[in-house]
Amino acid sequence: MRRPFAVLAGVLLAGACALPASAADPAAGGAGDQGFTLKDPRITESSGLAASRLHPGIYWTHNDSDDGPYLYAVDSASGKTVARITLRGIGSPRDVEAISIGPHNEIYVGDIGDNFGGRWPYVWIYRLPEPKQLRDQTVTATQYVVKYADGPRDAESLLVHPKTGRVYIIDKKEDGGHLYEGPAALSASGANVFRRVAAVDLWATDAAFSPDGERLAVRGYFGGVYYDWNGGRIKRKGRLDVPLQGQGESVSYSADGTKLMYGSEGADSAVKAVDAPDLPAAKSPSASGGSGGKDEGGGASLKVGAVIVAAGVAAVFGLRRLRRR
Repeated sequence: MRRPFAVLAGVLLAGACALPASAADPAAGGAGDQGFTLKDPRITESSGLAASRLHPGIYWTHNDSDDGPYLYAVDSASGKTVARITLRGIGSPRDVEAISIGPHNEIYVGDIGDNFGGRWPYVWIYRLPEPKQLRDQTVTATQYVVKYADGPRDAESLLVHPKTGRVYIIDKKEDGGHLYEGPAALSASGANVFRRVAAVDLWATDAAFSPDGERLAVRGYFGGVYYDWNGGRIKRKGRLDVPLQGQGESVSYSADGTKLMYGSEGADSAVKAVDAPDLPAAKSPSASGGSGGKDEGGGASLKVGAVIVAAGVAAVFGLRRLRRR
């Protein structure tokens, strides 16, 4: 049964000069890493995004809810779905909000949403091997029960560290959330308790690790921040240049780490690419490109020749989405 929800948003933006596009890096997996549109009519509420390392140019996504246990492999060069994966061995998904890929090409799916602000005593994570062949198929997944040490909460951000494989969740709170760390290894028997380890300065709708595990990018509806991972003792580095989207729900680094890819809900929604911040010189886009972030402390690394004037921004997001059970 479809769930009703209300989103009230008004955004007035004027005086924006176009920023120069960065040249495509041939090693980055193709033109798709410059952005693409999700063309599958079945994808109407794309809520998570993850770049495949096994299949260059492929991004995994899923619908928010009411779709069933499905994942979609999208070719970023065309925006077309090349495979739909049906998850076997799990219960009925409740509120799937995030997707991430582990160090051994395992896909982690976060059924972690709670639109009632803490009604569910537990949520779920599903893990499955990324298929070696991209075709419609059914794959057995492992289901993990997740609880928080300090009680139930709503969350839309699940991320897996690309080196250690440890799983993290960021809860979603209007006044700023927190990073929760899972156990060193998830267990399919009993509950996996996630513990609060750091504050996050954002109402987070998704987050992603850089491929080397050194950066943590967190996005919200109208902005983002990024951190030095620093072994889990995160240190804020700056703001992200998050594009304006109707309902910005997802973020992923490109497979080579040079781009941050931002997704949104809605039919035919666009995935927009922005240069990742703090790139090493060898990977940095051409001089006409620029950085995807701004330094803290006032030293903003602005794109030369680009002037953005916010003539008026008035936005109210009512995302207390109700679900008929």
